[in-house]
Amino acid sequence: PKKENQLKNLALLLGPDFMIDQIIVETSDHARLFLKLAYNWRFQINKQDPKTYEKIFAVSDFIGETCKTLASRIRGAVSGVTFDQFHKRSTEIIQTAVFGKEKEFLIKTNNLLITSVDIQGFEPVEASTRQSLEMSIKLAIDISSKAQEDRAKHEAEQAEQRAKGERDKQAIDDQAEAEKKRIELFKLEAESASVETTGKAIAIAKAHAEAASINGKAELEQATLQVNAIQIKQKEELEILKKRYEAEEHHNQSMMELEVNTQKQLAEIEAAKFKKTIDSLGKETLISMAKAGPAAQAKLLAGLGLKGYMIIDAKNPINLFNTAQGMIASPQGQMSVPENTPQLSALTWVYLCLLYTSDAADEGLGVDLGGRRIIKKKK
Repeated sequence: PKKENQLKNLALLLGPDFMIDQIIVETSDHARLFLKLAYNWRFQINKQDPKTYEKIFAVSDFIGETCKTLASRIRGAVSGVTFDQFHKRSTEIIQTAVFGKEKEFLIKTNNLLITSVDIQGFEPVEASTRQSLEMSIKLAIDISSKAQEDRAKHEAEQAEQRAKGERDKQAIDDQAEAEKKRIELFKLEAESASVETTGKAIAIAKAHAEAASINGKAELEQATLQVNAIQIKQKEELEILKKRYEAEEHHNQSMMELEVNTQKQLAEIEAAKFKKTIDSLGKETLISMAKAGPAAQAKLLAGLGLKGYMIIDAKNPINLFNTAQGMIASPQGQMSVPENTPQLSALTWVYLCLLYTSDAADEGLGVDLGGRRIIKKKK
């Protein structure tokens, strides 16, 4: 226990530090116990507030006052429980008495903060209580051992009962399965007896039914195959016909292109021939022809193998319809020139215009009004 006024200091350590105290407490069943306790503490100060430094000197004997305060709280808490309860929950009871529901205990008089409490030991003050404690401890050990033994025994019995139950269940399941097999055997024997009496007719009927089913399936499959064969044949014929039409179309197209190329080449040959004829006459001859009379022009051009012609200048247009009518109405081998046809001077350029070629004119309805050959497509 603490003695007052043992130390006189001008300075205090702020902590953290610890203090030890020994107290005697009494339980509700009058068991007196000697406790040795240790408290961890420190002063709570605010460095920005100088008044907190003065407050820590407010209590002259803060160790003694703190120990008395805490001892009083602990005695009050212990007096409300029995010895057996305190023996089982001593740490919890003392910490609750010191801190309550908080984690720390602050003495506001001098800002002393108790941070933890530790029970270093306790023992009964009286010999009878000590013996009761020892007996209680021994009894607790015996009870614990007995409880463990009973628990182990109970678990062993439980495992044995579980195993026995599983064996009984398996035996019942086996018996039920055997009974089920026995019933199935009876059913098979009954069916065998029924087959022996009426089985021949049933077997024949089943055989006929199966045969009819097989025949029906075979006919259905055969019909399906025939339909597939017809479809394949039609598809092949359609493909052949399509290829034939494509070949004919390609052939006709090729023949048309060949005919067009042939006519084009003939036209080019005829144009080249006419150009060579005109070039062979020369510019002076054409001028002389333009100055000569119509009869002389007709004879000269007839000698060139031309059945019809028309001479104009580059400035004065002529009526092609009147000119053509005059050319058609003239006698064989002569050329009728309209009166309004302009006379050409020696310096006038001469333009010749073929109305149609001699080979195209021989085909009658094969030439249209513009002199283009009509090519009929063969069907």
